[in-house]
Amino acid sequence: MSDWLEHTVQVEVEAPIDLVWSLWSDLEQMPRWMKWIDSVKIPPDNPDISLWKLKTGSLEFTWKSRILKVIPNQIIQWESIDGLPNQGAIRFYDRHNSSIVKMTISYAIPGIIGKIMDNLFLGRVVESTIQADLERFKEYALNVKAN
Repeated sequence: MSDWLEHTVQVEVEAPIDLVWSLWSDLEQMPRWMKWIDSVKIPPDNPDISLWKLKTGSLEFTWKSRILKVIPNQIIQWESIDGLPNQGAIRFYDRHNSSIVKMTISYAIPGIIGKIMDNLFLGRVVESTIQADLERFKEYALNVKAN
């Protein structure tokens, strides 16, 4: 039996929602700002599916995700359908001169890792990492906006 952990983090980006949306919705670009994401591949024959690889230290996980819901400039919701169990949503809020990007992610802790690490400690590490990822996304978006 796995334990599920959930985290919600957000960042405000001083860029228009159209730009923020276009950058984030290009899933294959995620490794540019997500520290633990090694690669994201979208099969050309099925754009609702994505193949993910996460690497941190000696740990490596893969999974296949399916997009459940997309409302342009508002939400991308997903669930894994194979591999590391996870689900979540990225929500976008238009603040006219800026945009809020809010990520909620839930994931199952594989049994072996749950036995090795305290879930509270692991949760803090994951939450601080995804918050840093959103800060890197903000910098990335601001660089794109400037150029």
